Amino acid sequence: MIKTVSTTPYQDQKPGTSGLRKKVPVFAQENYAENFIQAIFDSLEGFAGKTLVIGGDGRYYNREVIQKAIKMAAASGFGKVMVGQGGILSTPAASNIIRKYHAFGGLILSASHNPGGPNEDFGIKYNTGNGGPAPEKITDAIYARTKVIDTYKIVDSADIDLDEVGTFKISGMEVQVIDPVADYAELMEQLFDFVAIRALLASGVRIAIDSMGAVTGPYAVEIFENRLGAPEGSVRNATPLPDFGGHHPDPNLVHAKELYDDVMSKSGPHFGAASDGDGDRNMVVGKGMFVTPSDSLAIIAANATLAPGYAKGIAGIARSMPTSAAADRVAEKLKIGMYETPTGWKFFGNLLDAGKATVCGEESFGTGSDHVREKDGLWAVLFWLNIMAARNESVAEIVKSHWAEYGRNYYSRHDYEEVDSDAANALVAALREKLPTLPGQTFGALKVEFADDFAYLDPIDGSVSKNQGIRILFEGGSRVVFRLSGTGTSGATIRVYVERYEPDASRHDIETQTALADLIAVADEISDLKKRSGRDAPTVIT
Repeated sequence: MIKTVSTTPYQDQKPGTSGLRKKVPVFAQENYAENFIQAIFDSLEGFAGKTLVIGGDGRYYNREVIQKAIKMAAASGFGKVMVGQGGILSTPAASNIIRKYHAFGGLILSASHNPGGPNEDFGIKYNTGNGGPAPEKITDAIYARTKVIDTYKIVDSADIDLDEVGTFKISGMEVQVIDPVADYAELMEQLFDFVAIRALLASGVRIAIDSMGAVTGPYAVEIFENRLGAPEGSVRNATPLPDFGGHHPDPNLVHAKELYDDVMSKSGPHFGAASDGDGDRNMVVGKGMFVTPSDSLAIIAANATLAPGYAKGIAGIARSMPTSAAADRVAEKLKIGMYETPTGWKFFGNLLDAGKATVCGEESFGTGSDHVREKDGLWAVLFWLNIMAARNESVAEIVKSHWAEYGRNYYSRHDYEEVDSDAANALVAALREKLPTLPGQTFGALKVEFADDFAYLDPIDGSVSKNQGIRILFEGGSRVVFRLSGTGTSGATIRVYVERYEPDASRHDIETQTALADLIAVADEISDLKKRSGRDAPTVIT
């Protein structure tokens, strides 16, 4: 039986760059999740009888919301729901399922790299039929609907057994509980040289893959241990847990420090990688070498033809504006397109769909390609192992060789987390007022060449996205970028990106923060960051 439930709108359901993210107690409010899900359905057309994919990263409250979503999908007229066993689907795996089975779209229940638990973070985002995050025109429509919604529809029925693979019926709608790993693992075997990677691991190269108690554990065990022959235990923290086992599932040098220290130790593994909560981010580290996400994108693009799925070459590269220009130099040498977009994977979708770009990346530990429409952590890890196998070189050798050929982009991101929102917005407003006066100004040895608030004109659909980050470029290729993040759930995160290009190979071994010290000081001077944020130092440096 379909019930129509009266409800009262919430005014705080504006989706960010990756859907709606709030603390679990917020989502657990009466009708909060139902309102947002119904607003999504109300903002879509033409889905009657079509397939909806539902899955999440296994975090706290995942199963409860999946049951609500299934019953609401049935009430709204979907013909079928495909849901991952146990409610599990990594974000790239969900994108693949949507694309492979020609689904109308999907609900991904995740707060990505944010912590999980009863008082931690939860999120819902909608992905369209291309497998990618909904564009702004859809998320704007969803938000508008949330502000006035007064009813939602739901089927009054028993819960689906999410732990049993099989097909069920609910109010005439088919519910298929699927193996969450099989289709994704099959796709990876099509893209990469598993024979060569298997030989690399058999030769004695030891790897450590840290799934951080999050969604990629089952995927990593199946791929690296079962299919590629890595010893049992090579995948760490492999069981997805509602609180991620207490881990903060953000694969960076702060939260994956134990893995980093292990790889850097004399007796540790030769190669290490970590994934985030929903499996779309990655960190790669080799003996003696941490690979920045910006360098990872550039190196994957430069070596793409070594992987069977990209043997014919790549059409172009896309990167988010704050990501370093390292990939730009690869695109220039390969004579292929280079696209600079706002932060948010959804901005890559049109470029990928149009065949303009093949490989994409963001400095926030996200890399991917046109195989799905999301960034993909394990894809990036497999690409690195494929490159290592094909070149018969270590991570450090590959990175240093790349710098010697293209120059090094020293790069760092300083995050000031949970800053008072008013103070953060005031900082950005003050910077915007300063923009016209900055060009020509000198700060020590640095002279401002150009300054703006980045705006993006989508070359495919002509849409314009404004106010995407303050850019200050200095003569010689250095720059600082200021941006407010849309991925947190409390306060505001101020991100400061600092970059210096160094073509001289004899200067490629300087410690990163030392190489960027003058730019970091100038960033504070121009923005009055420490005073306005009330912080003496960043919360996280990556």
